[in-house]
Amino acid sequence: MNPVQALSDAAHRPYWLDDPSRPEAFPALVGDEHCDLLVVGGGYSGLWTALRAKERDPGRDVVLIEAQETGWAASGRNGGFCSASLTHGWANGASRWPDELATLHELGLKNLDDIEATLARYGIDCDFERTGEIDIATAPHQVHELQEAAEELEALGITGYEYLDRDALRAEVHSPTFLAGLWDRDGVAMLHPARLAWGLKRACTELGVRIYEHTPGTELSSRTAGLAVRTPYGRVFARHAALGTNAFPSLVKRVRPYIAPVYDYALMTEPLNAEQLAAVGWKGRQGLGDAANHFHYFRITPDHRILWGGYDIVYHYGGGVRSEYDHHPATYQKLAEHFFRCFPQLEDVRFTHSWGGAIDTCSRFSAFFGTAHGGKVAYALGYTGLGVGATRFGADVMLDLLSGERTERTELEMVRSKPLPFPPEPVRSMGIGITQWSMTKADENGGRRNLWLKAMDKVGLGFDS
Repeated sequence: MNPVQALSDAAHRPYWLDDPSRPEAFPALVGDEHCDLLVVGGGYSGLWTALRAKERDPGRDVVLIEAQETGWAASGRNGGFCSASLTHGWANGASRWPDELATLHELGLKNLDDIEATLARYGIDCDFERTGEIDIATAPHQVHELQEAAEELEALGITGYEYLDRDALRAEVHSPTFLAGLWDRDGVAMLHPARLAWGLKRACTELGVRIYEHTPGTELSSRTAGLAVRTPYGRVFARHAALGTNAFPSLVKRVRPYIAPVYDYALMTEPLNAEQLAAVGWKGRQGLGDAANHFHYFRITPDHRILWGGYDIVYHYGGGVRSEYDHHPATYQKLAEHFFRCFPQLEDVRFTHSWGGAIDTCSRFSAFFGTAHGGKVAYALGYTGLGVGATRFGADVMLDLLSGERTERTELEMVRSKPLPFPPEPVRSMGIGITQWSMTKADENGGRRNLWLKAMDKVGLGFDS
């Protein structure tokens, strides 16, 4: 079957949100509200912050507002990879915070353990499976890179990783394009992303959080006793606020240059039949991602569908976030072509869903944090596609900052420093375009990075998803 035929019946909406268990939206805020803590944003970042605030202090009065519906944006559109990494992979962490790498690794694993415990405590059924993830070499130079990575991890004392040669990898998942793999056995879980968001929403309300949906925060102002956030039909007065708006424009305008919203796209297949499953293997159900600059991420669901996403990273001039950007037919066709190249034994499979969404990328690829309005406002931004797990850690950082506590988290250089901001337009678009072209050339030329990429590496300015 050709890619066009395979895509012909695909619904242009996120598979995860197309779910009969999707809860009804809560009413919008009408009038004025008062609280101790206002959380802005109903994705993972905001939901974890509201939940952790109530767990830390059950008496704290917490309100959460969401511009659309809980889990509607990135939290309901991602691949469902819940990683322990707080730094967008150990290599990025080692290059930026080598002296803190061991601590960051331990904090990340603890954070993932705590997520698993939270799901059990509140009875959140989101198909959580701690299967791990395999980075896959599909080109000869990537094989050497994975071998070197395995050696570096061993030298750093980071355990839980296993190098797989071609035969060992294909015994786990069969593809003629797979040459080698590096399996993070315990540091990644697979889950249903939308059900995680909906489960957190339920847990928050059970603890007493008041949630208003279809209630965007339009303006933030300081007052003597706290803050005021204006909404279309009311206001929220609070002592403190935590902002979890991520790819959307922050209410703290000075942090906006640090974020470049980029669009990522994914496909979901129909369920595989028994013969197709046998041809692919994948009994371990690990998450998979190839090791190219323009990489694919893919996983198999409990009902035997394959999610296939990534590769293209689409930035729109001016950094706008708009609903019309959620679909990109040219990328869907490209992804389908790549899928059948990876799994030719699935030539008769069709796709049921195709969708996209915005990612809050920053120049260091991992979250940054800060406060505003005299310490009354905290923010966490820039998860760059790895926020499914790291947002819980970010929630604790924001709550630490609002309390004024000095904790192990707030003492981290990662928390105390910020990435370089992206330049203004048109330089931003030009730079992103050159970087994208250079990354493509590196993939085509054995991983060799040109002078542009080397210069970007030297100053710590990157662009990724």
